[in-house]
Amino acid sequence: MALLIRSTNKILKITNYPRIELIAAVLTGILKYILMDWLQMRAIYIAGICIFWGVYILSRYSTNREVLKHWGFTRANFKRSMAFLLPLVVLSISVSLIYAYYNNSLIFTWHILPIICLYPIWGIMQQYLMLGLITNNLISLTKPSINKYVLIFLISVLFGLVHYTSYFLMIFTFAMEAVFLLAYFKWRNLWAIGIAHGWIGSFLLYFVLMRDLWSELFAWF
Repeated sequence: MALLIRSTNKILKITNYPRIELIAAVLTGILKYILMDWLQMRAIYIAGICIFWGVYILSRYSTNREVLKHWGFTRANFKRSMAFLLPLVVLSISVSLIYAYYNNSLIFTWHILPIICLYPIWGIMQQYLMLGLITNNLISLTKPSINKYVLIFLISVLFGLVHYTSYFLMIFTFAMEAVFLLAYFKWRNLWAIGIAHGWIGSFLLYFVLMRDLWSELFAWF
């Protein structure tokens, strides 16, 4: 791991952070269509992306101790951000359960337990890409800085497009990401946003779209 971090640091010394991060984040999204949607290699894709970007985060942190604060990996404002997002979390989970009840699909299996625990990790990683990298770097690369509300719209559209071909998910994630961006601009805390993302996604996919994410994770195997 230490060797990998040192090698990454050597590469980063000759790169332009904002541009290379934007390109890498976009490529990560493109790989999602290939590995997750087409080849159904969900476990491999998710594990690979978490490892790759985890190494990158450690590499940047080893040379710049302030970068975690810049991205939002900090305890500061966690409670405020979570308090702001909690109504959305509660409302989304409640509506998901009510929908499942009236749709006769309110069925609990043990598969939802690991998803509730693990999905927030994937949520944090997704929001790191969308907010920590894409949003921050677009701000850095646009001079004068792009209007905040225009940026919220653009990033929300982009996140919605990531969930093509489910039109319901595209609309829902567009609205959800807009709320996340408001929280991020005000408190800059990825932990709260990622956890909220994970909990909302767990119940929405399982009870509304009736997708067993635990089984999907290992479908390729």
